[in-house]
Amino acid sequence: MTIERVVAVPLKSTNQNQPFLGVAQSVLGRRWNLRGCNEALVTELVRSLGVSDAVARVLAARGVEALAAPDFLHPTLKALMPDPSRFVDMDRAAARIVAAIDAGDPIAVFGDYDVDGATSTALLKRFFRMIGVDVIVYIPDRRAEGYGPNTPALLKLREQGVKVVITVDCGITAYEPLAAARDAGLDVIVVDHHKAEPVLPAAAAVVNPNRLDDTSGQGHVAAVGVAFMLAVAVNRALRPWYVRTGRSEPDLRELLDLVALGTVCDVVPLKGLNRAFVVQGLQILARGNNVGLKALARVARIDTKPSAYHLGYLLGPRVNAGGRVGQADLGTRLLSTEDPDEAGAIAMRLDEHNIARKEIEAAVLREAIEQVETQAGDDPVIFAVGKDWHPGVIGIIAGRLRERYDRPACVVALDGGMAKGSGRSVGGIDLGRAVLAAREAGHLFTGGGHAMAAGFTVTEDKIRDLIAFMQAHVQQQLAGERLAPSLELDGALAASAVTPDFVAELACVEPYGSGNDEPRFVVVDALVAKADVVGSGHVRCFLSGASGGRLKAIAFNCVDSELGHLLLTAQGRRLHIAGAIRADTWQGRTEAQLVIDDAALATP
Repeated sequence: MTIERVVAVPLKSTNQNQPFLGVAQSVLGRRWNLRGCNEALVTELVRSLGVSDAVARVLAARGVEALAAPDFLHPTLKALMPDPSRFVDMDRAAARIVAAIDAGDPIAVFGDYDVDGATSTALLKRFFRMIGVDVIVYIPDRRAEGYGPNTPALLKLREQGVKVVITVDCGITAYEPLAAARDAGLDVIVVDHHKAEPVLPAAAAVVNPNRLDDTSGQGHVAAVGVAFMLAVAVNRALRPWYVRTGRSEPDLRELLDLVALGTVCDVVPLKGLNRAFVVQGLQILARGNNVGLKALARVARIDTKPSAYHLGYLLGPRVNAGGRVGQADLGTRLLSTEDPDEAGAIAMRLDEHNIARKEIEAAVLREAIEQVETQAGDDPVIFAVGKDWHPGVIGIIAGRLRERYDRPACVVALDGGMAKGSGRSVGGIDLGRAVLAAREAGHLFTGGGHAMAAGFTVTEDKIRDLIAFMQAHVQQQLAGERLAPSLELDGALAASAVTPDFVAELACVEPYGSGNDEPRFVVVDALVAKADVVGSGHVRCFLSGASGGRLKAIAFNCVDSELGHLLLTAQGRRLHIAGAIRADTWQGRTEAQLVIDDAALATP
């Protein structure tokens, strides 16, 4: 194996305990680690799949076994979707919904204001519309009502004649509101995916792959995926009703664009069923049948084949913007409308809200970074607490802090004695479990989440105790290990090896996301032939390799960082430059481009 192709072992050592290429501290202070992989599995993947050594190493490093590789590379719902009845309470939920449809009882869907909640709610609204059933949709206001079902809202729905409420992406810890709803004669069906406690809320059915007695094996599925499975179960149970009423059975595959969007944006692992949801959903999205998504893609200026990147970084933030800084139900309304004019108007409003969100976010982020920088110590979880911080952006800020410091981060917004918090985690730390434990220990008013993200409310006087509890809980999860900034890499390349053909070869590993990180490689012994500043703080450069070749590269938002300084002042020094390899298409031409994450001086 030559470096002109892919070198997936350190050039100086094969010891996995040693930093890759000897980089113990890069220009950004990271240790470079080579993703480990089984050499025998690499050989088997090359032989059985006919893929290159490079792709085989990427697959092996992500734990894709030879037998599972075909489904990973070509995921289909037929192969990966389980029988909905494997979810505990699914059949009970479907039966109650069918009974309501038969009786003509009003049904409501109670959703959430984030992308997973909006897509889940819109999916069920569109499904019921497909079968000729109108449902009421209720999305709580983030500031006035907070997250999840609340007693006044549920009782208001009951007063309107609603008999059945389906909560989506919420409800698993809403004990008091659901008990009040039950006492008022309201049947609530909880459709959620957040971690459940041993005691479940009072509900007609609780469908959640993360309840302790669920054996479906689908705990990684987002709420929108669970909602889709509910639609499948209800559709199956309605087949006698279709015959009796002369209705045609709907094609539920048309809903998969929503499933893909919610799955990617909720940062759940892109494995198994989730991978099939996203791959199939992107195909549906490309058809443009959902007028809301089509309008949103237009304002986001997406003019290429949609990808997971477009879902996560262009469409998702705009859907989120309504719930964060605008009107909570805008995302659901956009994704469920059939009116192109209404879709266009809402898409424009969401785009405006997204611009406002960015401005608010920038101001809060500056304050949060200043606060974090003044904190001493190596606590495993970063906490930033501030007054007058908009609760709609704290989740984004938590994500920014996590990226900046390579540690779990929680951001807390104080408001009149109460505080709302949001957290984002890193691989290996289950933040949802820590928040649930804090709630059970009495430190939180409400709280829940999953491994990579969590939310909570806390009284101001308990914040100090909460922080201490969370630090101790995460430290226990680490089991004596120390969280240190690192960059996981898939191998080394010469500049001459980074070609459009290599980019196309890697494409079979897409879509990328949680659980299937985009491959990162090091371009070794590179010279920066030219570098300049473009856009708002990006550094564009051209690299040349020791054995020839010329490679276009860009480092985003780095002009004021050590990375940007190094690239702009390299002056003939040889560098190891790490990043993702992507296609760069312009005016019909496609070239390979390195999107730079980090760099280090090449040692002699």
